[in-house]
Amino acid sequence: MTFNDRSTPLDLLRSRRSGRARDMVAPGPDAATLHDMVGIAARTPDHGKLAPWRFVVIPDDARDAFATLLVDAYRAEKPAAARLEIEAMAQFARQAPTLVAVLSTPKHESHIPLWEQQLSAGAVCMNLEHAAHAHGFVACWLSGWAAYSAAVCTALGGREGDRIAGFVFIGTPSRALEERPRPDLDSVMREWRG
Repeated sequence: MTFNDRSTPLDLLRSRRSGRARDMVAPGPDAATLHDMVGIAARTPDHGKLAPWRFVVIPDDARDAFATLLVDAYRAEKPAAARLEIEAMAQFARQAPTLVAVLSTPKHESHIPLWEQQLSAGAVCMNLEHAAHAHGFVACWLSGWAAYSAAVCTALGGREGDRIAGFVFIGTPSRALEERPRPDLDSVMREWRG
């Protein structure tokens, strides 16, 4: 299901589902739509109004350079990496029509706890997924090795203490998305009475 003028906001929330980045095809959002999505994502809970996150769009014409960055950083960290590992790094960079890296950029000088700032960066990623769905696209928030690489974070503009919250891939699903099992609410929710 995609969100349309006849859908309600609750329909949108109930129907959002991640798609596989490797299964996404064109079209992705155009520049104006992506700008709107990022604007929606930025309307996230943010204690202290710090905006402790940054969006780094990796455009299609920079994907080869990003693949080279990932491969070089991976080889530097894992010199004995096998061919399939290296190919996986290059393929990661080229998935889906649109790729946005989200950096967690906490303000360490602030009195706002680091954990709250990091949670805000995660909420930004989720809001970006909701915005993609509302615009009729599918999104996939991935981490993987690249999200934990200091070299990749620095290359994307990260500073000391910054981290990659994830890579959000956006596009059109190449086939209908299947619903995945969801947790039984009784197993994840309880009432506290002291």
